[in-house]
Amino acid sequence: MASGVTFEEIECKTIINSTNTPGLGFRWSINPYRGCQHACVYCFARGTHEYLGYDAGRDFESRIVVKTNAADVLRQQLRKPSWKHELIVLGTACDPYQQAEMKYEITHKILEVMLDFRQPVHMLTKSPSVLRDLDLWSRLADVTDAQIALSIPTLDEAVWKKMEPGTAKPIKRFEALRELTDAGVACGIMIAPIIPGVTDDEPHLEAVISAAREHGANFIAPNVLNLKPGSKEWFMPALREAYPHLMPRYEKYYRGAYAPKDYTQQVLAKVSELREKYGFRERTHAPAPQREHSGQLQMAI
Repeated sequence: MASGVTFEEIECKTIINSTNTPGLGFRWSINPYRGCQHACVYCFARGTHEYLGYDAGRDFESRIVVKTNAADVLRQQLRKPSWKHELIVLGTACDPYQQAEMKYEITHKILEVMLDFRQPVHMLTKSPSVLRDLDLWSRLADVTDAQIALSIPTLDEAVWKKMEPGTAKPIKRFEALRELTDAGVACGIMIAPIIPGVTDDEPHLEAVISAAREHGANFIAPNVLNLKPGSKEWFMPALREAYPHLMPRYEKYYRGAYAPKDYTQQVLAKVSELREKYGFRERTHAPAPQREHSGQLQMAI
């Protein structure tokens, strides 16, 4: 246990998970951890902790499941003749570089195995701690399809403190992006999630996209907030405390898990215009964990 966090060490029988979701651009994912110390109030993966018998609130942030034998199991799976060397995405439910990684180095060991097999790998993270493995990512980029998406929904530190209390400052993530791209690693930005009434205005979006251009991002991909069961129950009280004036709008928008289609289309069109303004080519796919029926890219970190 560290700082009120309990690490539950387990041994897994398999580590490569099938997404079984068409239209993603990939079929396979790996999550070295379950639960996430980043404590983002909007995280759509919160509900997955309930499968373990834990709650989607504080347990999700403080009871972290660690797959201690992940790298060994991965080596066994990649060695099988049936494995077709398809793309694997890291971090589709919980951040592979959350604070637990500094203690256990599970992601580091997984990347070493992937380098041995020249395994194509994409990853999602909010953490500049990825720079600890800069050499590994650079070597992967030399021999296979290796790509990182950094989730940076805002540069506004007031919003960041309310929405992502356990993460590094947004500017630190941009600085990490610059180092990664300078090292030859394809790296871009997920503006995820775009929070209605908070970060969906043009100044917020343009600040992120402008900084992405300045720091050498290769792509931009947006995602409008969704509130699934387990996440909604945690997010709405946080919204009420931070932005009480927005409650009527959210009660109207989020009767289900997704914001209205016309609103979502307007926001994505705004991002598309700004992306074009700053010289980013249109991109419909980024290393995202799942694409729902609405066509939105869903972030879990």
